[in-house]
Amino acid sequence: MIQASELILNPDGSLYHLNLRPEHVAHDIIFVGDQNRVEKITQFFDSIEYSTQKREFKTQTGIYKGKRITVMSTGIGPDNIDIVLNELDALVNIDLETRLPKKELTSLNIIRIGTSGSLQSDIPVDSFVMSKFGLGLDNMLRSYLVDGISENALEDAFIMHTNWDIRKGRPYAIPCSETLEKIIESDKIFKGITATAGGFYGPQGRVLRLNIQDEELNNKMDNFDFNHNRITNLEMETAAIYGLSALLGHNALSLNAIIANRASGTFSEDPYKAVDELISYTLNKLAAI
Repeated sequence: MIQASELILNPDGSLYHLNLRPEHVAHDIIFVGDQNRVEKITQFFDSIEYSTQKREFKTQTGIYKGKRITVMSTGIGPDNIDIVLNELDALVNIDLETRLPKKELTSLNIIRIGTSGSLQSDIPVDSFVMSKFGLGLDNMLRSYLVDGISENALEDAFIMHTNWDIRKGRPYAIPCSETLEKIIESDKIFKGITATAGGFYGPQGRVLRLNIQDEELNNKMDNFDFNHNRITNLEMETAAIYGLSALLGHNALSLNAIIANRASGTFSEDPYKAVDELISYTLNKLAAI
């Protein structure tokens, strides 16, 4: 039995942070970072059956073209992903009354829709990027047993190429779900490696008043190549989503609307339009499953 201190429930039996019960969650789930973006997606739904919010975790479940879909905001960063994915898995794979794992496990489809900056000059603003791999620079997943799911060759190549300071922890690399990749891919989408940082400023090479450990890291990431996979973008969630999903037996895929190009110094003239187009594209692909 899982102890009350490990699996925390609210008085109504819902999960502590997400404020959800098992019946509130669909099999197909869309993650967004910003709680205000949840309704940017569900505005396209035919109907909404359930809505709740606690802290930055907002969830709405409804129907789009006959497909039941849950949209959930995760907030920012790998630490929030740790909360969301563990509680989401508990909703479908742990009996909350007996506090025992279920004998038959459920595998969810999880797609992240986010915004990001491109590191490559030839991936322009307003384009879409699919994360073939998530490259975690944040250390969160190292609290789990990841050796069986991680791409050690990619990790070693990145460490050597960037002269990575191992005192920051060993990067981890996790592939996306091949099942979801085949469903979502098209000639509209760039593919590559998405690097996941543990912070927005120094961890992503931004300098305000503090010097950073490696001022050249972004430049070295720009020209990293592993089996024809480049690092396309840098954000704060994808590798954590991929890692926990793989460990827990779920399918995960991350899609980003590119609203900035850090190589060329450009920013989208209409980032909201780019995001709306990615939302529509993803919903229609999910509805066709």
